Amino acid sequence: MPSESPAPRRWQALTQALNAVSYEILAFKSTEESVLAHVPRTIALTITTTEAKGLAPTLDLAQRLAGHGYSVAPHLPARLVRDKQQLTDIVAQLRDAGVDGVFVIAGDAAEPAGIFPDALSLLEALDATGHHFRRIGIAGYPEGHGSISQELIDRAIELKSRYATHIVTQLCFDAGTTTAWARRLRERGVGLPIRVGLPGAVTRQKLILISAGLGLGQSARFMKKQQSMLWRFFLPGGYKPDRLVERLAPHIPEPDDNLRGFHFFTFNELLKTESWRRTMLARAGRPAGDPE
Repeated sequence: MPSESPAPRRWQALTQALNAVSYEILAFKSTEESVLAHVPRTIALTITTTEAKGLAPTLDLAQRLAGHGYSVAPHLPARLVRDKQQLTDIVAQLRDAGVDGVFVIAGDAAEPAGIFPDALSLLEALDATGHHFRRIGIAGYPEGHGSISQELIDRAIELKSRYATHIVTQLCFDAGTTTAWARRLRERGVGLPIRVGLPGAVTRQKLILISAGLGLGQSARFMKKQQSMLWRFFLPGGYKPDRLVERLAPHIPEPDDNLRGFHFFTFNELLKTESWRRTMLARAGRPAGDPE
């Protein structure tokens, strides 16, 4: 029997990858309505938290979307949590609302609000006090960190991985860099599934805001490191995720890479991002499920 040709395997991998996505959204007043209008309930959501707005809008939106049947994980920045009592209250609040996931990060605050200086300290407190979460995400850095050595970052992920269920990467526009990083992490004994973070179908203006940082995921260090590639945002037609997704998709089924899907930073351009995903799935020969 003839073996399957490379082209069908490639499209099969792309279909698998695009059906294993999650979307990151911002806690704005219009977000709930936009999610209900454009996002299928089969797509998991994370909700960002900013130092300026604090935890309340994120937790409130997470509760409302969970009530609509979405799988939601609010960002929980350690530096915005005062103490163990507040952490216990947050856990109880999310449990009562049926929110079964969180994404734990250090956060961008210059000074901690309380006793948690980093993600690891908060993860340890969660584990010690008990929680109901089935999904706990942590951040990965394929291109490193502007002020922390790669060795320290990798060691931190090793420690945090004991308390987590998956990793979501920060932005990286080079597929080879992402896959090499994932393999190196596996060699260090970190076998958590990895979701590759990349921009959705957003405008070039919003991509530049991503790069500049504004407290919404990427810091200003990204701009300093990636100035040489910003030119692509100004090409005719602007940025599209197609090429990066197609290069990464074949690695999603590969066990040695631990890559298990995509995490799209949508910046609330949900209609554009979901329409793009459906178009890509149609190209691959398999339609997406309709929103409920």
